Amino acid sequence: MSYGKAVREALVKPTQALRRAIPDVYAGYRELHDAALADGTLDTKTKELIALAIAVSKECDGCIAAHAHAAVRHGATPPEAAEAIGVTFLMNGGPATVYGARAYDAFREFYEAHTATHGNAA
Repeated sequence: MSYGKAVREALVKPTQALRRAIPDVYAGYRELHDAALADGTLDTKTKELIALAIAVSKECDGCIAAHAHAAVRHGATPPEAAEAIGVTFLMNGGPATVYGARAYDAFREFYEAHTATHGNAA
């Protein structure tokens, strides 16, 4: 099973329907998202890796797919993703070993697609 693209694709239509139903809520969330993940003292790549680790702890496959993809787009590497996911083992125990594996699979899926089109530099 794909924990990256397949999860994102499965959520497209339901998300679009809900977005049409509550556009102002989504607009507010987008503002929060963009503000929280903007470069600051921490760069966006680091923040996306933090978000990926939190997604593992929250056991949210949609969040895992979104933040794995974004972390790759912002230059994260598989070893960086693995270390961020490893911290979730400490903080979340056994469930993190399941969702961490899903997160790493999603990350590698997006990383491989990215490097196939953009070369080895993430």
